[in-house]
Amino acid sequence: MKKFYLMLFVFIAIAMSSCHKDVMDRTIFIPDENDDKLPEYSEWGYNSFGAEYERDYFLVSNSIIPCKIMYSDNKLQFSLHGRIRSSTEEMTLVFIFPLEQISSYEDLIRLNNVKINLSNADCTVKIFKYNQEVTLNILKGNLHFKRTQLLNIDDAPNRVILSGVFDLSFLYNSFPTSISNGRFDLGIVDKIFYSND
Repeated sequence: MKKFYLMLFVFIAIAMSSCHKDVMDRTIFIPDENDDKLPEYSEWGYNSFGAEYERDYFLVSNSIIPCKIMYSDNKLQFSLHGRIRSSTEEMTLVFIFPLEQISSYEDLIRLNNVKINLSNADCTVKIFKYNQEVTLNILKGNLHFKRTQLLNIDDAPNRVILSGVFDLSFLYNSFPTSISNGRFDLGIVDKIFYSND
């Protein structure tokens, strides 16, 4: 038994010492216990997201940076970039909503427990797929940043972890469509945050 704990301690020490930038930027997909096609909801900065998209799934892809954020004209553009599970088709889901002035990724900590009603007139949701951009006619929807955390390594800011959930119903090419049971857990660093203000 002592040997087991010693091996466990060594494994943990190696894993923690390897927590440098490249390792922390990877996507970790831990299946949800109720639906293994979706990632579980987590708040650890696993760089994953997923949602049911009609009878299919919109998921993070290991070969794509899952999220980019841009702040411009007092609005935040929060983009999730992945693929449709049943094909190799890439898709980007973009949420645009008002947010008071922010100038760095560290300011994203303000999103803690912020709920966005996506059907408000000052919000926009877009989908990019098939090399086309479509602004969605939102019937109802919510984006909830349940928890935001500033992760420090060696007493210096390293990333902001954004964790939350989303769902929306909308008209896509005049047909009722839904994205449901969405969840995200993303580590936001300076290189994927852009500000024009």
